[in-house]
Amino acid sequence: MPPRSQPTARQVRLGTELRRLRDAAGMTAREVARFLGSTSGQMSQMEAGIAGVSEERLRRLASHYACAEQELVDALVEMAVDRTRGWWEDHRDTLAPTFLDLAELEHHARVIQVIATAHVPGLLQTEEYARAVFGYWVPPRPESELEQWVAFRLRRQQVLEREDAVPYEAVLHESVLRTRVADRRVARAQLNELLRQSERPAVALRVIPFDVDGFAGASSSLVYMGGRVPTLDTVQRDTPYGTALVDAAAQLRAMRTLFRKVESVSLDPARSRDFIHRLVKEL
Repeated sequence: MPPRSQPTARQVRLGTELRRLRDAAGMTAREVARFLGSTSGQMSQMEAGIAGVSEERLRRLASHYACAEQELVDALVEMAVDRTRGWWEDHRDTLAPTFLDLAELEHHARVIQVIATAHVPGLLQTEEYARAVFGYWVPPRPESELEQWVAFRLRRQQVLEREDAVPYEAVLHESVLRTRVADRRVARAQLNELLRQSERPAVALRVIPFDVDGFAGASSSLVYMGGRVPTLDTVQRDTPYGTALVDAAAQLRAMRTLFRKVESVSLDPARSRDFIHRLVKEL
């Protein structure tokens, strides 16, 4: 199998977890390569996600590393043998990898938890809201590119609409609901869309009003995507330099704690729907 020129975030993550298992076992890449009858270079490619790994070899490695977490090993095998070509792959030559990686992670997530303090989360945006957000970028993008981004964002929303919809919980600060990225009509349509989405069995929306006590997390925005096991969870955060994917164990624990902390000061889903209904009436 030839090396991959553009490994996906999921493929890179598999390699990262194999390297972590090797490090935990106190072994060098050269020692493990000797065990496999391979080379250090091939080990480096496998641990970088550039080269794939078979189920048989992965299970041999896990045994050699004395990994006792069978559920983790099974999850890694699932990642290794998955040859499904997702719909997002059709855009690999036209969209940045960060777009594709997020769609892939959402598709495979066992749960998605979101804290939003700036914009309505992408999976809940209307077409016009998404167009306004993308259209505000500097420098402005060509109309054809803008339309492609909007269409891709809307296609991602199928994870909430499919039969096995991903459980989704979003905590939205009131500023998100009141900010008009376009005009009053677009704002009203977006609020109504949130109400519609909140009726889905797999979707729970919570609101943090301006006047709630105990919330100082204006910079707490994140998207937490749960893997088959907690070790394989991933967090997506926006930074001044672009999107960052977080998967270190200590950072994941911190992000889980952050989500629970923010969630604790939010209204429950029923009261949140009532809150959004009131905002719609104001418009």
